[in-house]
Amino acid sequence: MSEPSKTTSSAIKPTLGLTGLTSNAMALIAPGAFLWLTFQEQSLYGAPMAGSAMWFGIVGALLLCLATAVSYAELSKLYPGAGSSYYYAEQAFLSKSKAFKYARIVKFFTGWASHLYYWVYPGCMVGVTAILGGYLLNQFFPDTFSGTYNSPLFMYAFCILFSYGVAYIASRGVTGTTAVNLAVNVIQISALVVFSLIAIAYRVKHPEGSTAYHLSNGVAVNYQVYQDTVKDDKGNPMPVLDANNKPTVDSAGKPVYQMADQTDKDGNPVPCDANGKAVTDISKAAPFTISYAPDQAITKDASGNPTFNYHATASSVIAPHSINYTIIQACVAILILVGFESVTAMGEEAKNPTKDIPKAVILALVIQGAICYLFEYFAANYLLNSGYTLQSAGASGAPIGDMMVITGTWLFGSYAAGRAFMLVQAFTVFLALIGTTLACLSTGARVTYAMGKDEEVSSHFGLLHGKTMSPYKAIWTLAGISAVIGIATVVLYMGGQSTAPAALDKHNFWYSFGIFSPETYTKLPNSLLIVTLVSNFGTFLLYMTTCVVAIVAFREHHMFNGFKHFVVPLFGLLANLACMLFYIFGPFTVAGMSVKEPFIALGIAAIWGIYGLIYFLKKSKTTGKEVFISSKAA
Repeated sequence: MSEPSKTTSSAIKPTLGLTGLTSNAMALIAPGAFLWLTFQEQSLYGAPMAGSAMWFGIVGALLLCLATAVSYAELSKLYPGAGSSYYYAEQAFLSKSKAFKYARIVKFFTGWASHLYYWVYPGCMVGVTAILGGYLLNQFFPDTFSGTYNSPLFMYAFCILFSYGVAYIASRGVTGTTAVNLAVNVIQISALVVFSLIAIAYRVKHPEGSTAYHLSNGVAVNYQVYQDTVKDDKGNPMPVLDANNKPTVDSAGKPVYQMADQTDKDGNPVPCDANGKAVTDISKAAPFTISYAPDQAITKDASGNPTFNYHATASSVIAPHSINYTIIQACVAILILVGFESVTAMGEEAKNPTKDIPKAVILALVIQGAICYLFEYFAANYLLNSGYTLQSAGASGAPIGDMMVITGTWLFGSYAAGRAFMLVQAFTVFLALIGTTLACLSTGARVTYAMGKDEEVSSHFGLLHGKTMSPYKAIWTLAGISAVIGIATVVLYMGGQSTAPAALDKHNFWYSFGIFSPETYTKLPNSLLIVTLVSNFGTFLLYMTTCVVAIVAFREHHMFNGFKHFVVPLFGLLANLACMLFYIFGPFTVAGMSVKEPFIALGIAAIWGIYGLIYFLKKSKTTGKEVFISSKAA
C-alpha cells in the first residue's frame, strides 16, 4: 500500500463549530496581550496630549470595525468558502451583469491588500513578543540585562525562533490551533478581569491626599525617595535637554540638571524626609501622597504648551477631549481590534459556515472589543495619578507591568508579592501572544493558499499537506517573513522619544551591537510604530474594499436591506478612508504627531502597491489571463 502523499489540492475537512470559529477570531483580538503591548505606544503617539482620548479612540475604532464586521458577516452568508475578502470580491462582481468584467482586478487587489495586513501583522506580533521577552529578562537577570534597553541580540534570535515555533503549531492543522486559542482566551480574559478590578479598587481606596505607592527604579514604595544630580562618566552634572537637545534653564536663568532617585548598596530606594534629606530609618521618611487634582491633570511649561498627566475624574476617562486626539488613538487602536474577520477565511473548515461564521465574526468583536477592551482601558486610564502619570507610561518599556507592580504591592502587602503578581500576568500575556500570532499566521496562510489555488500567486502555495490538510507551504513562507518583520519591528522600538533615555548601564555580550546613543533615539523614527502603521494601512485598504464588495454583492439581490447592505458598509468605507487620510494630514495639525512614522509607512505601502500592479500585469501576460473578463463562465 502506498504512503499518503505529502501534498494535495483536495478540500479542507470541515471540523469547526461556532465555539471553535469564535475562539479563532477572538485569539487575534487578544485584550490581555494588547493592553500590555500598546499602552506605551498609545501614550507616546501624539504626546503630550493625545493620550487623554485613549478610551474614546477605541470606541471610534470599534464603531469602524463593527461596520466592517457586519459587511463580513453578510458576505459570509452569501459566499461560504476559504479566502475571506479575496473570495467574496470575485463572487460579488461575477454575480453582476455588467460589473463582472472587473472581478479579477478587484479580487487581486483585495488579496494583495490582505497580504499587506496579514503578512505584516504576525511579524509585528513576533516583534512585540520579543520586546516582552527582553523586559522579562531584566526581571529575572537584572545583573546581566538592562532595565532600560532590551538586548538586541536576544530579540533578533527570539524573533526567528518564535516565528518558526508558532509556524510549527499552525502546520499541525486547524484542530490543534483551535484548542490552543480556546485555552488562551479563557486564561487571558480571566487575568484581564482580575487586573482591571484591582486597578479600579486601587483608585477608589486611595482618595486625594492619601498615602499611596509610586515607582522608584522599578520598585514600588509608599515614601519619598532621595534624589541627587545625575553625573556623567567624568563626574560632571548632566543638564536637562530640550527638544533641540540644548541645555535648559529655570526662570532665574540657572541650568537645570537631571535628578534621579538614589538606591543603597542592596538596590533599595533611599528614603528621604519632607525636606528632601536622605534618612536611614524608613519610619522618618516623608510619605508619598497621591493626587488627582484637576489643576495638575494638565500642566503647562514655560511656553504654555500643555501636557496631559492623568484623569481627574472617571468621566474624563471616557470623554473624547478632541476629535484629532480621538482619530490619533483610533488609528493605533485598529491594531488591537482587527482579527474578527479572520474566521471568514475558514469557510471550508466550518461545519455550518453560512450560519456560524456570521455569528462568530460579530461575537468575537463584541466580546473582546466592546466588553473586554473598554473595561480594561477604562481601568488602566482611571488608575493614572500623580505617582504614575501618562508620561511615566510613555517612558516605560511595560507601563501595564508597572501598574501591576504598584497595585500588586498594595494588595498583597510587599514589593516582592507585587512583582510576582506582575510576572504571573506577564505569563498570560505571553500565552495570549502565542495565540494571536498563531491565529494571524494561520489566517494569512489561508489567504495565500486561496490565491495559490487560483494561480494568482505561485501555485505551490495552493497545496495542502497530505496528513494535516494545512497549507504548509504558505505557513512556512510566512514564518520566514514574520521573522524578518519582527526583527525590523524591534530594531528601533525605542526611537522617536521626546527626551533622551538614560545611558546604557550594561556592557556585555548581549549588548555588543544594535544600541544607539541616548540622543540618537530622539532623532530616529520608532520602528514599532512604523510596522504598526503599515499593518494598519493594509487593514484600512482591506476593510474599505470589503465594504465596497458588500454594497456590490447585495445590489439588486433579493436579500437586500438598505441599512445593513448600504448605510452600514458606506459608513465603514468612509471611516476607514478618514483614518487613512489622517496619516497624511495628522502630522501637520496635531502637536506631537511626528511626520516620520506615518510617511515611512505610507511609502512602504505604496511600494507594495506598485510592485503588486507590476506583478499582476506580468502574471496576466505569462498565464494568458484576461485583466478585464470579457464574458462570464457558463
